[in-house]
Amino acid sequence: MTSGNEVRVLRAAERAAAVWKNGGGVTREIAAWPESAGTGAFEWRVSLADVAADGPFSGFPGIDRTLTLAEGAGMDLTVAGAHRLVDERYAPRHFAGDAPTDCRLLDGPVVNFNVMYRRDTTRAETAVVRGDLALAAAEPGETLLVVALDGPAVLEGAGAGPGETVELARYDAALAPAGLACRVRTEGRAAVVRFRPRGGGQV
Repeated sequence: MTSGNEVRVLRAAERAAAVWKNGGGVTREIAAWPESAGTGAFEWRVSLADVAADGPFSGFPGIDRTLTLAEGAGMDLTVAGAHRLVDERYAPRHFAGDAPTDCRLLDGPVVNFNVMYRRDTTRAETAVVRGDLALAAAEPGETLLVVALDGPAVLEGAGAGPGETVELARYDAALAPAGLACRVRTEGRAAVVRFRPRGGGQV
């Protein structure tokens, strides 16, 4: 999804909000592949969702989801009839995106960081980190995405020169090209998401 040897920065201020069909929230897409894919045709999609009311989540056939609470008290989810309490911030939770899911807010609105990917063709790993961490370079065909979730973050070695840095404000993101090793530093929290193809091809 990236080319050359520089990080592609995706600023939060430039994202458009899409209102949910049920009116219970809005979604802001951070990145997706293919970039022009709609909500039913992506290989993977990363977004932030503002959830303001109780109600069902949209279903995504063939999709797995990793959800991380970024703001708010949390939710009581019912996923395929089983309760899943989501009340700890920055703790990724995994479940099937095509399982019937209903949400009850615990104490007011929340913001969720969502990673969705097609289970037959794509693997995804989501980690929430803090401090100073070296990131292994993405291999050909892989995609590495860093999102500042809680406060700013800095990517070191994220440009053409060895000493270059990229600064991310809260909810800004950066896509690293294959072959570029860098470090992430944050006193808050940052999400590191790595997508890998299950077969050949690119994600």
